[in-house]
Amino acid sequence: MNGTTTALDSAPLPYPQTPKSANAWFVSHGICKAHWAKAQGLDRMTVVDLLRGRLKGLRGEAHHAAVALGLKANPANAQSAVAA
Repeated sequence: MNGTTTALDSAPLPYPQTPKSANAWFVSHGICKAHWAKAQGLDRMTVVDLLRGRLKGLRGEAHHAAVALGLKANPANAQSAVAA
């Protein structure tokens, strides 16, 4: 990409995703996971570990990365849906 970023590079993945479908999304859109993680403000290894199943995304940065990857629902959206 020669240093250019696209809207997909910095956009979270659509929910719901599985680790396998999230990997396929990166491949089909031609996006580097490391560049996407950097654009999201996430550690590259956290993203990779989530996609490999080494992390569950329960707390902290792993949770934020799981939400961005579409592996978990965004709790802010879930709370507003319950309140409505």
